[in-house]
Amino acid sequence: MQVKKILLVGNPNVGKSVIFSRLTGVSVIASNYPGTTVEFCRGCVGSGENKIDVVDVPGTYGLDPTSPAEKVAVEMLDKAIDEKNSIAINVVDATNLERNLNLTLQLLKKNIPVIIVLNLWDEAKHIGISIEVEKLQKILGVPVIPTVAITGEGIKTLVDRLQKAKKGKYQYENAERWREIGNIIEKVQVIRHKHHTLAERLSDLTVHPWTGIPIAIGVMYVVFTIIRFIGEGLIGYLFEPLFEKLWLPIMMAFSRVLGSQGIIHNILIGQLIDGEIDFGQSFGLLTTGLFVPIAAVLPYIVAFYLVLSFLEDSGYLPRLAVLLDKLMHSVGLHGMAIVPMMLGLGCNVPGALGTRVLESKRERFIAATLMAIAIPCMAQIAMIFGLIGKYGARGLFPVFGTLFVVWFVFGILMNLVIKGESPEIFTEIPPYRLPYFGALLKKLWMRIKWFLKEAIPFVLLGVLAVNLLHSLGIIEFFGRIAAPVITKLMGLPLEAVGALIIGFLRKDLAVGMLAPLGLSLKQLIIASVILTMYFPCVATFAILLKELGIIDMIKATVIMIFSAFLVGSILNLLL
Repeated sequence: MQVKKILLVGNPNVGKSVIFSRLTGVSVIASNYPGTTVEFCRGCVGSGENKIDVVDVPGTYGLDPTSPAEKVAVEMLDKAIDEKNSIAINVVDATNLERNLNLTLQLLKKNIPVIIVLNLWDEAKHIGISIEVEKLQKILGVPVIPTVAITGEGIKTLVDRLQKAKKGKYQYENAERWREIGNIIEKVQVIRHKHHTLAERLSDLTVHPWTGIPIAIGVMYVVFTIIRFIGEGLIGYLFEPLFEKLWLPIMMAFSRVLGSQGIIHNILIGQLIDGEIDFGQSFGLLTTGLFVPIAAVLPYIVAFYLVLSFLEDSGYLPRLAVLLDKLMHSVGLHGMAIVPMMLGLGCNVPGALGTRVLESKRERFIAATLMAIAIPCMAQIAMIFGLIGKYGARGLFPVFGTLFVVWFVFGILMNLVIKGESPEIFTEIPPYRLPYFGALLKKLWMRIKWFLKEAIPFVLLGVLAVNLLHSLGIIEFFGRIAAPVITKLMGLPLEAVGALIIGFLRKDLAVGMLAPLGLSLKQLIIASVILTMYFPCVATFAILLKELGIIDMIKATVIMIFSAFLVGSILNLLL
C-alpha cells in the first residue's frame, strides 16, 4: 500500500506534537475543525509523488467521545477509514502503557492500518519500566516502534516502516477490554523498584496547594520579568526605530501629498501633533493602525508566547491548571482558563484569542468578559507603576487588589446568572522534561502568524471605526454625557474624561494622560481601576467582536460599563 495520509492518534500529552514536528519539518498549517473551535495541525512528510499528508489529531482517551475534542478525533478517524491509503500512528506513552492500551485496543478494531509508537522510551527506562517490544508487536499484530521524539531517536525507523502498517487482528470482547489489557501488561512489561527522582519530587510540590501556590507566584514573577525584558527590548531596539526612521518619513511625505488635513488624511494618517505624526496619538490607519499591533502589541506577544510555549512543553502549565482548577470553577471556568488570563496580562489581544482553548460558548463569554474587565495588559501595568509606584503598597495594592476582587465577584455573579455548566478539567499531567527547542520555535512562529492574520485586519477596522466616530463627533458627545457621572459619582475632575476617551484607543497612553492633571492618590487609584475596567482598547474590542459575535459583545460591553461605574463609585465612597 502506498501511504498518502497519516493520522497521529493518542492520549493527550504523549508527545504527538513533537513527533508531528519531527515528521513534518516546517510546512505546517493550524486549523479549526469545521463547525468547532477545536484546533488540529496538518503538515506533510516527503515530497513530490512520495509526499504524505500528516494530521495531528486532537488528543483522546478513547473512541467513545466525552468532549468536543474527542468527538473531532473520532470523526477524523472515521473519515480517514473511508479514504484509501490512510494509516493511523498510535502514539503511546511508554511510561503509562496500561492506560494507553485502552485506546490502542479500540483503534485496532477499526478498519485502518496501524503503527504503534512507544514514545518517551527514555523516561520509561529512567523510572524502571522495561517493555518487550517484539513480544508486544507479536501479540497486537502490528508494528511497534520505540521512540524518543524530543531527540529524534526512532523517528527514521518510523518513517522507513510507514508502508508496513497493518490492520489490527487482535480479537477480544468489548466488555473484556481491561482484562485483556491486564493480560498484555503481564506478558510484556516489567517494573523494577526505583527511587523518586528530583523531577518527580518537584512535580509533587507544584501540584500540592500549600507548596504549589508559592511556587506559582515565584514562577509568574520570573515569567513576567522575562516578558517585560524581551517585550520592551524588542520595542525599544527594533520596532520603534523601524517605525521612526523608516516608516515615519514615508508617512510624512504622504501626509503632505494629502494636504496635511481633511477627512481622507485623518482616516489614513490621522491628526498631526505639533505638525508631526505621533504613532501613539495620531490614530490613522497607516500610522497608529499599524503601529499598535506591530510595534506595541507584537513584541509582547512574541515574548509571551515564547514563555508560554516553554511552560507548556516543560510540563508546568498543566500543573498550574490543575492547581487553580477549584478557583476557576468558582467563576464558571475550569483550570485551563488560566491560559487566556495569563495571555491577557501580556496583552489583551492574544488573551481574547486564547479563549478558544475553552470548549463552550458560555465559558468563552465569561473568560473574555473577565479578562477585559479585570486583567490589565503589561503596557498598562507598566504605566500604572510609573504613575502611582512612588506611593508604594498604599497606592498599588488598592488598584490590583480591587481588580482581583472584581474578577472574583463578577465571575461568581456571571456563573450564577448565565445558564450552563462548567465542565471538569480532564488533563494529563506529563513528567517534567526539557522542551525540544525546534518544536518550541515552530509553535512560536505558528502563533505569531496566527496573530498577524487574525488580529491586524480587525485592529485596522477598529481604528477606522473610531476615526469615523471621532470625525462625526460621536465620541465627544458620549464624553459630555458621561462627564457628570465621572465627576460626581467617581470624584474625578472633568479633565479625566479625555483620558477615558483615549483609553478606548490605547489604555497605557490614557493612564499616562493622568500624570499632568495633578490628581490626588485617591483619584489616581480610582482612575487607574476605571481605565482597566470600563472598556477594552480598540485592538481587543475588534478581536472580541469577532470571537464573541455582536450580541454577546453588546452584553459584555454593558457588563463592563456598569461594573466600571459601580466600582468607581464604591471606591470614591470607601477611600
